[in-house]
Amino acid sequence: MNRVLDYLSRSRDALQAAIEDSAFAAAIEESALLIGDALSRGKKLLLAGNGGSAGDAQHIAGEFLSRLGWERAPIAALALTTDSSVITAIGNDYGFERIFERQIRGIGQEGDVLIAISTSGRSPNILRAIAAAREKGLKVIGFTGGNGGTMAALCDLTLKAPSDSTPIIQQIHLTAAHILCALVEERLFPKKEPAGSR
Repeated sequence: MNRVLDYLSRSRDALQAAIEDSAFAAAIEESALLIGDALSRGKKLLLAGNGGSAGDAQHIAGEFLSRLGWERAPIAALALTTDSSVITAIGNDYGFERIFERQIRGIGQEGDVLIAISTSGRSPNILRAIAAAREKGLKVIGFTGGNGGTMAALCDLTLKAPSDSTPIIQQIHLTAAHILCALVEERLFPKKEPAGSR
């Protein structure tokens, strides 16, 4: 029971630290504006991460493409972590460090947005993805933790979860992503009040 309560307490403390970090909240709001602007111009959202962060990339893409809060049109979002044939072909032919870079060079377009997820901020394939995105004119939002690692200085915006624990960083990332999706959804598809509700 002590281990359970300890983990829950550390999760609570990290979330409280995020609440008290005005830069973290501002980064979410600024990211929502950046993504909303891109989507309103017919651009798309790309996402990349490894391991649990790959799962987060897919989860976030699903919230955007399907829906989060209410019925609305789909939002163009694609996780670069899902196609095993593409990932294994690139990994085999060019190396694991280029699995996201190669996809961005192939399908990324100027004005698109990349959400690059690395809890350490040092994942080589994420750093290469960021470099490719910048070269092609994509905007880059980094999701990381701790001090942000190498990637923090390479992104247009960075959300740094206030923790050095990988699983807790991932929890904060998913919470931030839900807020981000909600803000974009509200901006692009304002919820209509039922007739006669006033």
